[in-house]
Amino acid sequence: MLDIKYIRENKEKIKEVAKFKNANVDIDNLLKLDKKRKEFLTEIDKLRTERNELAKTGKSGKPTDEQIQKGKELKEKISELEQKLNKTEKDYQKLLLAVPNLYSDDTPIGKNEDENKIIKTFGKPTKFDFKPKDHMELGMLHGIIDTEKSAKISGSRFNYLFGGAVHLQFAIIQFVFETLTDQKIIRKLAQKVNNPFDKPFTPVIPPVIAKSEIMKKMDRFDPIEDRYYLPEDDSLLIGSAEHTLGPIHMNEVIDEKNLPIRYIGYSTAFRREAGAYGKDTSGIIRRHQFDKAEMETFIQPEYGLLEQNLIVAIQEYLVQQLEIPYQLVLKCTGDMGKPDYRAIDIECWMPGQNKYRETHTSDYMTNYQSRRLNIKYRTKEGKSELVYMNDATAFAIGRILIAILENYQEKNGDIAVPKALKKYMPGGMKKIEKK
Repeated sequence: MLDIKYIRENKEKIKEVAKFKNANVDIDNLLKLDKKRKEFLTEIDKLRTERNELAKTGKSGKPTDEQIQKGKELKEKISELEQKLNKTEKDYQKLLLAVPNLYSDDTPIGKNEDENKIIKTFGKPTKFDFKPKDHMELGMLHGIIDTEKSAKISGSRFNYLFGGAVHLQFAIIQFVFETLTDQKIIRKLAQKVNNPFDKPFTPVIPPVIAKSEIMKKMDRFDPIEDRYYLPEDDSLLIGSAEHTLGPIHMNEVIDEKNLPIRYIGYSTAFRREAGAYGKDTSGIIRRHQFDKAEMETFIQPEYGLLEQNLIVAIQEYLVQQLEIPYQLVLKCTGDMGKPDYRAIDIECWMPGQNKYRETHTSDYMTNYQSRRLNIKYRTKEGKSELVYMNDATAFAIGRILIAILENYQEKNGDIAVPKALKKYMPGGMKKIEKK
């Protein structure tokens, strides 16, 4: 969340941010409630002081009937004001948490993904001397993807992977973890974007369930209709590893010498895709259950943007190693998330769909989440400051599988294995061949 002091001093700017981020929040009412709660707090403190002074006068002897009556009246007034304060505080917190993060100067103003800005392309769309198949045609041809059995067993938007697709998935995971834990690679990419830290990422397998209060602190509770909620536990299945990576250092003060902290987490993720009715119903691009490798980092404010630049460089490196054409996209205000200060996507070329599709996202949150989570660091001078946070996709497995299958298909239907993944495939498998 934003600092209320900043909101007070920049009311019109915050209104503009809310407008361009499509956030329905009444800033004027928020500031009225802020003023009201301060008045209640001042009045309560004043009455408590008066009551304490009255109690002191009674110590010299037996309190008078007048003093006893006055003490009762003060107690009742304090109780009445505290009830009003609690109601005001609840309304105030609800509105404060609804205020979106600011956006960076280079973020395009726009209503939706159609107004995102392409800032870079890598490679040219793959061309074939035959009509390319989409990933589901290839999946059924090889018997490596099945959505019919899963629909009967689990419902729509679930799938089975078999054989070569499973080998590819675990090859991708090994490739990611080996890359992000290699200090030489991180150093090279960090130098490329002038990030001063070559610290590698720590591998994590995080929990896939988070308490409601934690998801709210992460600002990932809503839209609740897109989450799998467990009412008996008041908890949710996570929609990404970042949902349980982000809170790892909640209520901690980290020594600055330990920054940056960088995690690469792997987990299964769950989303209802409630807002995607009718979209991508065939294939495995939009599933209720999928696997992801996700980056999460914590760093000093002055390096927050450089950290995002490193993360994007890592994402590009991973896709480039797979030799898949892509475009780099700066997301506009209307397409970025509420906590995001700056958001960048990678869209890989999907020959079966004859278009680029989003496979990676990088979200720079500044201190929007850390203020909610109370994650701070202690400076060399001994001061406590909020850390800045970034999270980003290393690989959303289903989506990158699609990109590999469609870009590496051959005329006879075989699927070549990308060079970067061959050493991780069992028995030196170089192709997924038709049965």
